[in-house]
Amino acid sequence: MEKINLFKSIPTSFNTSLRLIFIFLCIPLLMNSFAIAAVDISGKVYGSGSPVSGATVTLFSAGTGAPVQLAQSTTDNDGAFKINGDNSGNAVYYLIAKGGKIAGAINQTPENSLTLMSLLGSQPPSSVVINELTTVASAFTAARFINGESISGNELGLKIAAGNTPNLVDPVTGGWGKVILDPLNSTQNTTLAHLNTLGCLIAAYGTVADGNWRAKFLKASTPIGGATPTNTLEAIQGIAKSPWADPNTLFELFNAAYPQPADGSRRSAPYIPYLAYTPDDFALMLCFAGGGMFGNGRLMFDADGNLWSGQNWMPGSQSGTIKSIGGGVLKMTPNGIPLSPPITGFTGMGLDGVGWGTAVTKDRVWASSFNGKILVMDFDGNPVGSESDFPFKEKCLGLMGIGVAANGDVWIGDGSNDQLLFFPEGSIKDGKIVKVAGLQSPFDIVVDSRNMVWVSNSQSDKVFRFPANDPTQVDSFLCGISVRGLALDSKENVWVASNASLNFPQVSVPDGASIMEQFQIMGDALLKYPYSTGIVSLIKPDGTMPFPAGFTGGGGVDVPWGINIDGNDDVWIGNFSPRSRSVAYLAGENTQGHPPGTKTGDVIHVFKSGTIQMLTDVNIDAAGNVWAANNWNDPKAATDPNPYRPTSTWGGGSGLTVIYGVAAPVKPPRMGPVKRY
Repeated sequence: MEKINLFKSIPTSFNTSLRLIFIFLCIPLLMNSFAIAAVDISGKVYGSGSPVSGATVTLFSAGTGAPVQLAQSTTDNDGAFKINGDNSGNAVYYLIAKGGKIAGAINQTPENSLTLMSLLGSQPPSSVVINELTTVASAFTAARFINGESISGNELGLKIAAGNTPNLVDPVTGGWGKVILDPLNSTQNTTLAHLNTLGCLIAAYGTVADGNWRAKFLKASTPIGGATPTNTLEAIQGIAKSPWADPNTLFELFNAAYPQPADGSRRSAPYIPYLAYTPDDFALMLCFAGGGMFGNGRLMFDADGNLWSGQNWMPGSQSGTIKSIGGGVLKMTPNGIPLSPPITGFTGMGLDGVGWGTAVTKDRVWASSFNGKILVMDFDGNPVGSESDFPFKEKCLGLMGIGVAANGDVWIGDGSNDQLLFFPEGSIKDGKIVKVAGLQSPFDIVVDSRNMVWVSNSQSDKVFRFPANDPTQVDSFLCGISVRGLALDSKENVWVASNASLNFPQVSVPDGASIMEQFQIMGDALLKYPYSTGIVSLIKPDGTMPFPAGFTGGGGVDVPWGINIDGNDDVWIGNFSPRSRSVAYLAGENTQGHPPGTKTGDVIHVFKSGTIQMLTDVNIDAAGNVWAANNWNDPKAATDPNPYRPTSTWGGGSGLTVIYGVAAPVKPPRMGPVKRY
């Protein structure tokens, strides 16, 4: 199309004022012309690797309301189609292909036709492939927003879902995405095999399966508490919403559709590698690294969905509890691209190694350090001041958790000096030290809507509570030994993770021990203990504890460290134990949406993966993805005074792992009670 230069077309007889008026009048026309630019897509639809002819392909745009159908097309004998529709601005686009005939398939009827999908994002490629793999990837990343053929939800969450889909499957080729192929994922977890096996199940539905098989598949794909699916798209989204519901039957159906030859040779499945053994679930997870990541502490999201996390140690160093080089602060996009500098991460203001101290406010990022320094940054990672801006004359060490109140107040736990640092409305220059009687290595802090400050104590079995304006009015609550993470649900219940149960053998930690000394002594005892230990406690806003013994999940909770709440008020736990290396998912106080008979504190599922290591934190983003912070990898490398040299850089955790679409979305940033959409 020929470009029009409006400015050149203005008559030269116009004076300057008239020319300016003419330009301003034309601006809305220019903006409208950009807004209605067409979305032109050419593509092909494949089933079991063969073209699908006669399939109806529909282009939709998704937003906070009902999706809008923009255009429709039909595939030719080669499975090809062309489709164009109006540009909907920042909307997320997706394609659905229904029906048609798979080339070479026998006994094809409407009952076994495929319904396939591809989630394309707000800037769709001009050329795409729609197949079983794009359907699986799209359904899992959009699991919290999809219902049948309809996708709808919060704008940030939809963008996060669309941005992560290409990490699993490339929408242009219909083949594997770059992230699933990288060394962290292609060989270190089972996600590639999960993806391919699910793709094979969809393919079987339209090619080799009979009616009895298809009925079993749809039943086994039914999400917990949901309706039985009627087609392959509904089936795969059902699996995505509760991938732990019936993995046994799904794997049996895979075996039936593509039986293992007696001679042990490859199955006839269209996608390889596939699963060889029955999985615990069909969850899709990816591991991400870079940006100075090594030994993740607290995980926090900013309002744009970017992840921030302070790092215990520097990547590549032989760091552990004996000797260490401290890490900086990580920033990562919602789809796993590191934005902080490699190796060092963001640093400044004297920061050297971060434990539990990471917090995001409305306009800043705070990180507290093992060496007693505090880094405050803008969202580009630039320090907003210098060390000398802090008014403290006393030397601080072992700074831990950071709590942010709704009014912007910032509280920091000084784990070595048994005190708190307080910054009213986040003002650095007005910071002061607050003494609270009885604190024993304060670790985590949350502040509720009444401006009550809750503090966990890693050197005791207590959580303390006091009014922000009167720290002398202290209440204490008995939880487990070595209390760690705290979280507030939407009803302002306080959920507490304690490393060890109250019957754990007594461990003596000297008064005044540094944070690293505490980690070494307590960590050594926990790691040598032959049984699962640790509890999750619930404290009501009025201070009552309806379940004083806490929750253990029958061993599903094992050295719990980090804790966060999703948009359904369910509870997510990062287990630090090397025995389990897992994320535990517990029913919250409101058990709605879970199977009948589910009680508060029941373990719904425990997620494990080769790329889930010894975890500190877990957190939930706006798309319902669960991010798990690998903190330690090899306990010996982390605690041995003379570590084995070839693995001496394995003390810190390698990367972080994202579990797609398994939680109810949460609105960032985390300040006070959880905010649901």
